[in-house]
Amino acid sequence: MIKEELVLRNYAHIGDSVWEVFVRTYTIYKTSNSKLLHKITTDRVNAVFQKEMLNFLMSELTDDEQELARRARNLPIPVARRSIQADYRQATAFEVLIGYWYLHDKDRLNDIYEVIKKTEYFD
Repeated sequence: MIKEELVLRNYAHIGDSVWEVFVRTYTIYKTSNSKLLHKITTDRVNAVFQKEMLNFLMSELTDDEQELARRARNLPIPVARRSIQADYRQATAFEVLIGYWYLHDKDRLNDIYEVIKKTEYFD
């Protein structure tokens, strides 16, 4: 169990970075205004937004991917307040999926990016 927890945390660690690079890449094509670049990025690289992305993508996930997200949501987390904890757990699950795809299935990651780009979140 400890080994799986470390693997999931590593997926979340890399997934967080990969997601931010995806968002930053998206934003540079939207504007060159530094304040707006920062706002667009921070609006999409946070626990609440990542939770929304996970919820949006659930119907797109395979059974194995849903299981991976479920295991990631159940990781022990260092957040004290319950309201933040729920968002953080979902965001961690999203980051785990992004990290897993980045390391093991870049075609799937690109497919998910295309689904995301077609949403109101990335218009």
